[in-house]
Amino acid sequence: MSKWMVTAKRADFNGIAERFGISPVLARLIRNRDVIEEDDIRKFLYGDCEDLYDPLLLKDMEQAVAIILEKIAEDKQIRIIGDYDIDGICSTYILYKGLSHCGAKVDTAIPHRIKDGYGLNENLIEEAKAAGTDTVVTCDNGIAAYSQIAYANELGMTVVVTDHHEVPYEDTEDGRMYKLPPAAAVVDPKRQDCMYPFSEICGAVVAYKLVLALVAAKQGMTWKEVLYSELGQELLELAAFATIGDVMELKDENRIIVKCGLSLMANTRNLGLKALIDVTGVDAEHMKPYTIGFVLGPCLNATGRLDTAVNALELFKTTDKAEAARLAGDLKAMNDSRKELTLEGVEEAVWQIETQKLLDDRVLVVYLPKVHESLAGIIAGRIREKYGKPTFVLTDAEEGVKGSGRSIEAFHMYEEMTRCKELFTKYGGHKLAAGLSLRKEDVDTFRKAINQNCTLTEADFEEKVMIDVAMPMSYANIDFVKELDRLEPFGNGNSKPQFAQKNVRFVKGRLLGQNKNVGKYTVADETGKLYEMIYFGNIEGFHEYLEAKYTAEQVAALYNGRGNDISLSVVYYPEINEFRGNVTVQMVMKYYQ
Repeated sequence: MSKWMVTAKRADFNGIAERFGISPVLARLIRNRDVIEEDDIRKFLYGDCEDLYDPLLLKDMEQAVAIILEKIAEDKQIRIIGDYDIDGICSTYILYKGLSHCGAKVDTAIPHRIKDGYGLNENLIEEAKAAGTDTVVTCDNGIAAYSQIAYANELGMTVVVTDHHEVPYEDTEDGRMYKLPPAAAVVDPKRQDCMYPFSEICGAVVAYKLVLALVAAKQGMTWKEVLYSELGQELLELAAFATIGDVMELKDENRIIVKCGLSLMANTRNLGLKALIDVTGVDAEHMKPYTIGFVLGPCLNATGRLDTAVNALELFKTTDKAEAARLAGDLKAMNDSRKELTLEGVEEAVWQIETQKLLDDRVLVVYLPKVHESLAGIIAGRIREKYGKPTFVLTDAEEGVKGSGRSIEAFHMYEEMTRCKELFTKYGGHKLAAGLSLRKEDVDTFRKAINQNCTLTEADFEEKVMIDVAMPMSYANIDFVKELDRLEPFGNGNSKPQFAQKNVRFVKGRLLGQNKNVGKYTVADETGKLYEMIYFGNIEGFHEYLEAKYTAEQVAALYNGRGNDISLSVVYYPEINEFRGNVTVQMVMKYYQ
């Protein structure tokens, strides 16, 4: 079930429209995204690289820069240790390229998902020491590696942490006590004592800020001069790529980074990224967050899931065109394989949930021992989407059981896991996603504990459909739809606007696509004016709804061009459709009732 709600945030929409040269509806849409202050509205509409925040506002940034510059001057060996997902790969490349530019003696290591697991471990520390490493710089990890960093200190190494994850804590009688790792510098916007204006940046942006500050200090430049340099512009692309890939909210600084980064990718400076764009056949001139999130990004993630993320890092590093093409082809082929394995895993999870009486659980914990552990997070996400519940998918690992969780807005996954942390051998994550390891014998105990602690109510599971404006489709002309482009880039935290209209009559329809799973309709408003409407959602569910509300005969009549009786309220957004030179507006139906 879904509950439709019109966003009712107040402001002087006419005044905002007049000051910024936009329509009152666009002013309302911007306010609905909690952009309120004049300067924030300006940044939302016109923001560019000039509006990015000074890297030195990050706590310990000056310290990190000073340490690394000293190590470069002393010709000490530096090792960057990243992570095997999109953010970790991009972070590692950004630091590698930046430190190399400054003349550092630097190499990289990315943990193997199966052998090493997430983040630092003693084995990675020992390997670094054996390779003659003096200084370890982490990226997209390290904030929770207290004992591992203490071990590196004992071995005489220096550690600089760059991360963006939550700082571990314990709830005590005196309140929440946060525990920073014993590194020489800890750069993480989630630190309680960090005054950085926007804490929701990804690991690659933290790494990018370090490079801007480092190169500026090394070469006697300002950080903005570095940003606009050839190096700064290439690495900005990767920071944007990671921001989308790590599903960060496209608000504040993130939105500007993605907006600028996507425009740069049309003529990317990175040979590997260019090869990946070519092999996947995406339109480089019209890069969207969707392109990164669902086409390019999964190719990077797939190599870290099924093989080693070193391949993806090598793609970004290579300066050989033929090598870039080979690596990009391998990554695409691996992602195609990953898709098939994921589908099998989702089917197994659904079967288990519906045959083992798990549907009554408020938090779904699915144990799939034979599924490749690297696919747990993707499968958890698909199951969460299907059932609308927080979901953990667990698989057999080399030692015990490992898994990933994906959550809903009302369930803070990391905090809820902390309430039963004694069951885990390792865990970490965010509000909406997490990873964990535990003993096989504790799987059922975990399922019971996470559900017993759960305080979610029926209202928390009800899908809330937020409508920006109850707006007649007649308002959505070509000029208005073009104006909506000013809200882009769309993605997490800045969704496409949604409008609603009652009493939309479905006049005729046809099914499109190889599988006949897309509905294309001619609809009419209350005045009889006709519009084109398309539906990409669950077409079988739509037909079942229509047949239950009306009749099968009326649904058949709709597709025979004789529909006059079917009338619905719809949530839609308008888009421009270009076909054989004709430019028209079509409505995309999102919800109906």
